[in-house]
Amino acid sequence: MKKKRLTLIHTSGLMIPVFGELCAELLPNIEAVHMVDESLLKDIIRDGCLLKPTARRVVGHILSAEQAGTDAILVTCSSIGKATELGRELVNLPVLRIDEPMASEALKAGSRIGVVATLPSTLNPTVDLIKRKATQDINVTAKLCEGAFEAVIAGDAATHDRIVSEGILDLIAQVDVIVLAQASMARVINTLPADKVTVPVLSSPRLAIEHLAQSL
Repeated sequence: MKKKRLTLIHTSGLMIPVFGELCAELLPNIEAVHMVDESLLKDIIRDGCLLKPTARRVVGHILSAEQAGTDAILVTCSSIGKATELGRELVNLPVLRIDEPMASEALKAGSRIGVVATLPSTLNPTVDLIKRKATQDINVTAKLCEGAFEAVIAGDAATHDRIVSEGILDLIAQVDVIVLAQASMARVINTLPADKVTVPVLSSPRLAIEHLAQSL
């Protein structure tokens, strides 16, 4: 029997092993195929937001994945979330943006939601998604961890993790739940001091793959 296929669209090759491990664990009977276009995120950072030419390229990748033959698509970068939603309307298969299951879980956890990111281009789309999904009155507190993205790009993962950890801990007393806006931030959760983590801290990779495990 032919395996179902999940196509994952990334803006960084660093995400392939992260999602490869999760797929092997949670989707063992699904064929995972990875598409990478690092220029997407680089152009968003350069432009300061998702512009139409970049959005069209995202939609093009979604259409290409459908044409290549796939049963579902997961777009793993929150910065291109709005383009993911546009592409979803043009294909006849499930297309999931990475942060949708996380946003849903956050809204179940409480009305005071903290959003932590290392890039404005990711912070703003995640805040927007949570607000659009909300069916109750909520208060969203956004936290930009300045310097963290530059550190990890320079190969200094330890500084990135330290800055992100500090950002998370700064928010804990103010919110009911914290969401990490970028999939690359997920590993920081395991480094947080357990006695100081008094609210749920959610990351998108595992929640998204768990969601797909149920739907596929």
